[in-house]
Amino acid sequence: QVQLVESGGGLVQAGGSLRLSCVASGTSFSFKTMAWYRQAPGKQRELVAHITPEGSKYYANSVKGRFTISRDNAKNTVDLQMNSLKPEDTAVYYCAVLGLPTYWGQGTQVTVSL
Repeated sequence: QVQLVESGGGLVQAGGSLRLSCVASGTSFSFKTMAWYRQAPGKQRELVAHITPEGSKYYANSVKGRFTISRDNAKNTVDLQMNSLKPEDTAVYYCAVLGLPTYWGQGTQVTVSL
């Protein structure tokens, strides 16, 4: 059974940093694109960043220059380093392995206060 487990969320002041981690189990994801999405209250889930098996990265404009996505294929993990956090980054963050089907984690709450 495929399972994604996120960790690292929490409450932080604006300007602070958090590091989210996601461990995937149940199969190897070395050949899959892995991603982080987020969903703020009352808004649609949006793509934050993704990383291909070869290491190519994409970032949403809203996080470019502040967030860094990385992966460890040997450990089936994907991390999201978030720096210079803003209140508008407050959301539930989801790890995902893209494909048919796409697998999702349960989400981890990130709250950025003023």
